[in-house]
Amino acid sequence: MTHSTESHGVDEFNYWRFARVSGAAVQLKLARCAIREWEQGDVDSLARYANSRRVWQMLRDAFPYPYTRADAERWIQYATSTHPPTQFAIVVDDQVAGGVGLILGQDVYRRSAELGYWLGEPFWGRGVMTETVQAVTEFAFAHFDLCRIAARVFEGNVASRRVLEKAGFRLEGRLRRAITKEGRTLDEFVYAVVRDLRRAITKEGRTLDEFVYAVVRDRDPV
Repeated sequence: MTHSTESHGVDEFNYWRFARVSGAAVQLKLARCAIREWEQGDVDSLARYANSRRVWQMLRDAFPYPYTRADAERWIQYATSTHPPTQFAIVVDDQVAGGVGLILGQDVYRRSAELGYWLGEPFWGRGVMTETVQAVTEFAFAHFDLCRIAARVFEGNVASRRVLEKAGFRLEGRLRRAITKEGRTLDEFVYAVVRDLRRAITKEGRTLDEFVYAVVRDRDPV
């Protein structure tokens, strides 16, 4: 996840007066960008800005690099076939500049979701991602039965951590040696925002906290 680090204040009313759901396309018009559903005409912009090594370095390997036009076509086909929509384009200056989306939890995690996002390099440092995270978080709580939204950040991605903190997310933990990217095994930071002090998992109608334990080997074998 790679993005800008600026903070700003946006009236919550401005988030929602342009939000359209319930059968119509989702569109959030914000001060610095717009959030909308993906469209077939986004292929060229998506392929252009997603094809960045610096973007890819902070994302899971499911996000390809190099990022080709065929990759863009496959993603848009997937995103536009998901109902209700949970994957959205970030539009800046009338072009797709990045993406943001939710992975809705299943089973006992059905009231939790994971937030993911990326932004093309030319748009970094403009406050776009902080605004986006704030708006999509509020949208998700308003339109899905969620009590918790989490985001995961790779070790070294200071910009992403700042974005989440400015958007109201709190650090819940540091998972030691949890990810491997480009042959390097790194820690991962887990941030979350919780609605109304409710909890992370639901069992027998009760919504509860969950505790995560781990044991870590200090070094990889030679």
